[in-house]
Amino acid sequence: MFKVLLVDDEVFVRKGLLELIHWELLKFSIVGEANNGVEALDMIKQLEPDLVITDIRMPILDGLDLIRSVKEHTGLDLIFIIISGFDNFKYAQQALRYGVHDYILKPIDEEEMTVTLRKLSYTIGRKRIATMTNDVHTTSTIIEVLVQEDLPKEDAESIAAALGLEDGDGFLYALTEIHKGPRDKQATMKQFQDALHSLEEGGADIPVLEQQPGKFGMLLRFDRREGGHGGLTHHLERLRAALSERLNTRVSLYAGDPVDTLVHVHRSYSEANEAARHKYAENEGVIMYSRIKDKPLYVFDMSPVLASKLIMQLEEASRTDYQQTVNSMFRLFREQRFTPEAVSGSLSRCMTGIIGVIKEMDGSDEGILQLKELAERGHGHCSLQMLQEHFMLAIQEAEEYIMRLRKEHCLGRIKPIKRYIDTHYRENISLKSIAAEFYMNAVYLGRLFRKTYGVYFNDYAGA
Repeated sequence: MFKVLLVDDEVFVRKGLLELIHWELLKFSIVGEANNGVEALDMIKQLEPDLVITDIRMPILDGLDLIRSVKEHTGLDLIFIIISGFDNFKYAQQALRYGVHDYILKPIDEEEMTVTLRKLSYTIGRKRIATMTNDVHTTSTIIEVLVQEDLPKEDAESIAAALGLEDGDGFLYALTEIHKGPRDKQATMKQFQDALHSLEEGGADIPVLEQQPGKFGMLLRFDRREGGHGGLTHHLERLRAALSERLNTRVSLYAGDPVDTLVHVHRSYSEANEAARHKYAENEGVIMYSRIKDKPLYVFDMSPVLASKLIMQLEEASRTDYQQTVNSMFRLFREQRFTPEAVSGSLSRCMTGIIGVIKEMDGSDEGILQLKELAERGHGHCSLQMLQEHFMLAIQEAEEYIMRLRKEHCLGRIKPIKRYIDTHYRENISLKSIAAEFYMNAVYLGRLFRKTYGVYFNDYAGA
């Protein structure tokens, strides 16, 4: 997986790029985002990405100065793509002088960017394999090249030799996802390889590619004499269960169809990643592409009516009701076969609405940020059940925060009234007269006083 750094001072441009492009299918992984050139320069030194996609006009250090600084001072051989809202020949000319790979105008066209990235992933892969050494990253680098599209036969043969493989009955690509709770540390490449090496059936010989943190691709040999797809599913389930036991956590495995030769492994790779998009639509365990390839997925957010219902129940502190609504939401995700992106978008819609309610109640920036982080921390490598449990915790945290804000708000309104009573208690005061004094409804005032101080107004005023 090739590493990408996004650089743009407009957060909506960065988030739009994240959602617009199917990065994983193109063999790219977003490793960081920067608001300006200075921040990007520090991240480049730390992360050493393969590709930097940057805007030109940014505060502090613009995109062209960033590229110049990287070229002159870091010694890193990076590839740059410029995205800009300015169709300016001078900018483009200077960008070409710095060796920029491409200059793409905003608003970004999905097809144009996808074509550019697809060609670029192949270029980076060929470049890497041409300069390979025997370091620890060699196997991953080789597999990254192997899963490129339209791999020439002679290159596949060289790669097979580098991996110690020979074309036999066939190969398949299987993607392993290590599920983790929001507070759990993500499994490392070393931990995953150690788990494989502890297996009895030649796990040490399985080439591995870390597609992204917590997701590891395996290039497996396939022997058709083991009983076709039924035998294959059984073998993959045993492999999944063994990895789950050794890593002491839930593991899911997504497998492409077998291919006859290494030349076509990219096809199995694409199918495995497509199978992973069905993770919330199928039961946990092994998901075979052959089983889901004809099943449609739902790619849109859930109905805003359901989100509004949840928010209303939360405002009313109707815990039983909103728990039932959350259960209904997650049944909907499974039954209508929501993609991971659609599930994430649906939950984000709910949290955005809840945060809007909290803002209207003058919730603190710190409290809002903590709630937002709590909600977003659950996305990623959770199973659907884990995601539901975490989302419910975030909803309950929001309920408690709203209740605290409401109490503080009520206290802020009732305190002046209590001071007034304490000052004028010798006078002939009544609930009605005080309500008129403070332009409030008398019945509401009585309830508010009772709720805040635990005593009826008449009892307090007459004491």
